[in-house]
Amino acid sequence: MTAPVLDPAPTTPAPEPPPEQRRDWYRPALAGLLIATGVLYLWGLGESGWANSFYSAAAQAGSESWKAFFFGSSDAANSITVDKTPLALWPMALSVKVFGLSSWSILVPQAIEGVLAVWLLTATVRRTTGAAWAGLLAGAALALTPVAVLMFRFNNPDAMLVLLMVGAAYAVLRAVEGPLADTVRHPVRWMALAGALVGLGFLTKMLQVFLVLPAFALVYLVAGHPRVLKRLGHLLVAFGTMIATAGWWIAVVSLWPAASRPYIGGSQGNSILELTLGYNGFGRLSGDETGSVGGGVGGGAGGGGGMWGETGIGRLFGSEVGGQVAWLMPAALVLLAAGLWFTARRPRTDGVRAALILWGGWLLVTGLTFSFMAGIFHAYYTVALAPALAALVGIGAHLVWQHRRSWEAGPIAAVAVALTAVTAFLLLGRSADFLPWLRWPVLVGGLLAAAALAGLRWLPHRLALAAAGLAVAASLAGPAAYAVQTAGTAHTGSIPSAGPTVTGGPGGPGGRGRFTGPPGAVGQTPPGMTPGQLPQGGPGGAGGAGGLLNASEPSAELTELLQDDADSYTWVAATVGSNSASGYQLATEEPVMAIGGFNGSDPSPTLAEFQQYVENGEIHYFIGGSGLGQSMGGSSASSEITSWVEATYTATTVDGVTLYDLTSAS
Repeated sequence: MTAPVLDPAPTTPAPEPPPEQRRDWYRPALAGLLIATGVLYLWGLGESGWANSFYSAAAQAGSESWKAFFFGSSDAANSITVDKTPLALWPMALSVKVFGLSSWSILVPQAIEGVLAVWLLTATVRRTTGAAWAGLLAGAALALTPVAVLMFRFNNPDAMLVLLMVGAAYAVLRAVEGPLADTVRHPVRWMALAGALVGLGFLTKMLQVFLVLPAFALVYLVAGHPRVLKRLGHLLVAFGTMIATAGWWIAVVSLWPAASRPYIGGSQGNSILELTLGYNGFGRLSGDETGSVGGGVGGGAGGGGGMWGETGIGRLFGSEVGGQVAWLMPAALVLLAAGLWFTARRPRTDGVRAALILWGGWLLVTGLTFSFMAGIFHAYYTVALAPALAALVGIGAHLVWQHRRSWEAGPIAAVAVALTAVTAFLLLGRSADFLPWLRWPVLVGGLLAAAALAGLRWLPHRLALAAAGLAVAASLAGPAAYAVQTAGTAHTGSIPSAGPTVTGGPGGPGGRGRFTGPPGAVGQTPPGMTPGQLPQGGPGGAGGAGGLLNASEPSAELTELLQDDADSYTWVAATVGSNSASGYQLATEEPVMAIGGFNGSDPSPTLAEFQQYVENGEIHYFIGGSGLGQSMGGSSASSEITSWVEATYTATTVDGVTLYDLTSAS
């Protein structure tokens, strides 16, 4: 059996309609898509408050101190950094510096990054296929992916990461364009840009960005126009720009005297390399993450369960993850295989096939890694899959339409649409109280469209367009509903989740570990945790002490007390855990020391160092009551400090929060 060949395939970029014809509809359609995306990502954004207060506090600190800005410190007095490289914090910190501290100044940069990602993906797929509608379809699919809506309205590093990865993919595909392109004479420049963007991705979320490298390298080796030795040289150039772009910051931090910089949060040895390769690196794969709360109990590659949920090939379709990102996954896989079949006999340098290899490799490597990683895993990580899924749907749909008179096109389209409809029906069925009527129109509409598309080669043009339109509507209805619900829901805490509560999610029936209640809320259980591992502290409201995953929420009286005579101290307070510290810091806009970093398990500061700070009069209050979970092999410094304070100073209570005035020993 041989692959079908209609007409000789054009080299990328494929021919586009004349400019005057494109102007008729593409630009208004693109503007409409981007405006609608902006509205979706900005609508009610302030309702999420500080969102992830861990990063909001670091943005506030960076707006007050350039040193804190550079290192990504949790507080402006530079006691400890967040447990990530700081690039994602920089736009937020600059926004706070210019516009003042508010949820809008922190979250709007994320929404802007989301709109830019949608625009860039649209442009990439349009350039690859030469079809404006394919680009718009891909852009809409990305914009409406529920986990994308979540993360582009939230202040985790993932929004910046996705934007940079899409930018790098665009640069790689520009480097492999054919001789009609104006860039073919200098593909090395585009490869250098791709490497630089991947390097910036490393400065955003460390090693995760490297999951796209196999696909990028393979695409250029397979489809690049220069001779093979020159292609290898260009890859070395890209590797060099990646190392330079990522490595300069790592080198500065490594060479900077430890005594004059903040402690590297998330490490046990005050080392950025340890953080990169351990807690945020290979430990995520193996589950061996020293200092992680409840770490080391993740499921193995054989499908075992653990604190971070079941591993295995079905993880991405499970109750925790499925509604976030799985809506178009069956269609993307079918269209990837079909696209490779349709392009099998095209020249080695064909740009459409190069794009399929890039986005398909991105999807498979990242998806399999997420499926089998035994360490810390959260459902929102899957936003990294959204661009690849959306691009494959856009490119695959274009190829099916281009070959619609072949015998294969109709059955392929029918299978893709039918699988998407069934997937949506099952995912919507997990949320029994959320639009219970929607799953049936999606299923029926999708199956009707699939039945019509099965005979695509015989359909008149208008009927084919109608069937395709019904297929798109049925395929996007489910994720669109989840997207709107996500945009209309406030999300706070460290483990946000898109869409409505589903049956069988973590935390018992109906639970998802969403943590979307007020800061400081308790009673929800993160994936795999037992109630004994939950953050301690009172509910949000008057003086809520916060805990492992939620910020403290001090009352007006407590905030005023902490602000009193704040200029006389380096830190107005210290407390165990970054989230407990973050709420006090954001309320007072004064430095609060996060003892032990995020998990309370880092040896920062040691008991002796803390005692010296107290002796020097640098810390006003110690705030108790922020008990954290059990850590795997981390430092006991935070518990030693707590015990010493409790034995040495007199406790007082303000709005339910226990305070120790460190300027007056008992």
